[in-house]
Parts: sequence; structure tokens; C-alpha cells
Amino acid sequence: MTALRKNKETTHEIGLKGQPALLDLTGAMYLPAHDALLVADLHFEKGSSFARRGMMLPPYDTRETLLALSDAVFRFNPKTVIALGDSFHDIGGPDRLGGEERTTLAEVQQGRDWIWVTGNHDRILPDSIGGQVVEEMALGSLTLRHEPVAGEQAEIAGHLHPVGKVVMRGRSTRRRCFLTDGSRCVMPALGAYAGGLNACDAAFKPLFANGFTAHLIGTERIFAIAKSMLCRD
Repeated sequence: MTALRKNKETTHEIGLKGQPALLDLTGAMYLPAHDALLVADLHFEKGSSFARRGMMLPPYDTRETLLALSDAVFRFNPKTVIALGDSFHDIGGPDRLGGEERTTLAEVQQGRDWIWVTGNHDRILPDSIGGQVVEEMALGSLTLRHEPVAGEQAEIAGHLHPVGKVVMRGRSTRRRCFLTDGSRCVMPALGAYAGGLNACDAAFKPLFANGFTAHLIGTERIFAIAKSMLCRD
């Protein structure tokens, strides 16, 4: 359990279907029972995708996202990394990766199993990015997929980019968050340009019929917030 000790300052432990899960400040999740690090919605090359359509954004989102990804990977040093879909903003994203970004991606993949779960933005991924490509997979009692499935499911998914908003002492804070009821977890987007959907949105209701806890990612720690304390935008 070395990772538990090394990362206690940046993680928050929850129980997920009877097993510990460490929620990290980067937005990643570490499952020590499987020595697996999970990330969701990297949206590499979103900036260049927008630029191709005439919407000019600073072209540094992939670099910033890779910095956060590398930070989590090298701290936890997991045997397996699983990216839960929409790792690239569009099918052409892998071809637009710059040389420096390709090198960084190869470095974080080296010496470990790397699995890309396909998403609605990247249903096809080329062999050139390394790793294995799957539509979904099982990890113990949990199903890992991109889009969460309504109803009672033991799953970890992404897709919805949850954020939580709280108002305290007249000041509002809106942060990326993990949503979980102890069986399902919807992960925050790790991508620098990914954006977020308020956890009070109706899209989350079919997934959490009995409520959830939002684990908001702060600057130095993660805060567990009850659904009743969250505010709409």
C-alpha cells in the first residue's frame, strides 16, 4: 500500500462497491486492489479541433492535460492506467498531437498496461497512440465505461463532466467533482478545456435515485458535500 502513504496529502478515500478508492486532486482515481489508475475525459486536442472550425483558443490544452495526467501516473506508479473515453476530442485528434506531446504520452505509458475505453468523441482510436482499445471492461465487481447507464449499476464512468457548486457566507464556489453513491461513480473530466455540468442537472437523476455525495476538488484537498448542499448555476 505504498501509494496510499505517498499520496495521502492529495487524495481522499471512499468505499466503492466494498473496495477502497482514492480520489486524487488531479481528478484521477486509484484503485489499490487492482493497482489501477483511472482518468476520464482527457479531451486531448480540443483546442486544435476548435481552431479548425475558426474558434481560436490557446493551443496548450493537451500539454496542460498531459501535465496533470503525468503527475498522477508518476506519483501512484500503477500497473495499469485506464482512460474512460473521450480521451481525444475527435477522431482526428491523435494525428494532430505534437512531437513533444507524443513523447510525453509514450513516457507515461512505458512499463505499464494502458487501456483506452472508447467514448462518443473517439469511437475509433489508432494503434499509433499505444495501449489497448476497448468499448468497456470489468474490473472486479465494477464495470468501467464511458457513458453511465441508468438504473442500479456498479460502475465507474465519465462523460458528464460533473461539477458541484456551493454557496457559503455569500460566496459561491464551483469545482470539478466525483459523484458517488457507493456503488456507482461518475468521474470529473481531467481535460483542461473539458468544461463541466452542474451536479444538480436532471441528467444525473436517473443515475442516483437515492442521492449521492459530491466530492469536490479543492486547491489542496477534496471535500465531501451532501447533495442537499449543492446549488444550481
